[in-house]
Amino acid sequence: MYLSIYYGGTFDPVHNGHLAIALAVQSAFNTGVVLLPSADPPHRPSASATAEQRADMVELAIAGHSGLSCDRRELYRPGKSYSVLTLRELREEHGPDQPLAWLIGIDSFLGLPSWRQWRELFDLCHFIVVRRPGRDVVDADAVLAHVTRGRWQATPEPLSQTPAGRIYLLPTALRPESGTEVRMGLQAGRNMNSVLAPPVSEYIQRHGLYSSGV
Repeated sequence: MYLSIYYGGTFDPVHNGHLAIALAVQSAFNTGVVLLPSADPPHRPSASATAEQRADMVELAIAGHSGLSCDRRELYRPGKSYSVLTLRELREEHGPDQPLAWLIGIDSFLGLPSWRQWRELFDLCHFIVVRRPGRDVVDADAVLAHVTRGRWQATPEPLSQTPAGRIYLLPTALRPESGTEVRMGLQAGRNMNSVLAPPVSEYIQRHGLYSSGV
């Protein structure tokens, strides 16, 4: 069966690092990737742009990239954007046998024990974890290490063979740019066009986001 891959995040704003990850995963698994902007993330401060604006920027960034799409479901659900709620919805829609994967950076993955009902996530989806220099899966605390023992896969293929519960560490590392750095650069009036898709830069300027004209 094919693997359905979802990439959740605040995307505040979406930048070229996000696109590079999505495209690397699309290539590794030979399937589409759905970017899923979070409306009200429980583990982060309030986003600088509205949820609708962040989703708009995602759609602008992925335009022309075949196989990438945007899912706005969290924008229409009240309350905090808990991943477990989204994955329950996705599991209900796809059925019990469809392989599902959640794409996540290693920093967020190592923080899973602080997520709501995080153990249930392994019954709902696989995880595709993206590395960051200086961070490694060996940094997992004892609880996460115990729960994830035996789930790690050396190749992508096993994730397409079962509905959930496996973990794959993507060889491609995260690019150096981050949403925080992009926002700080924009707020300082620096030109950030090198890390933003042109339509996203234009959108930021047109709407006066992040206190900058890009």
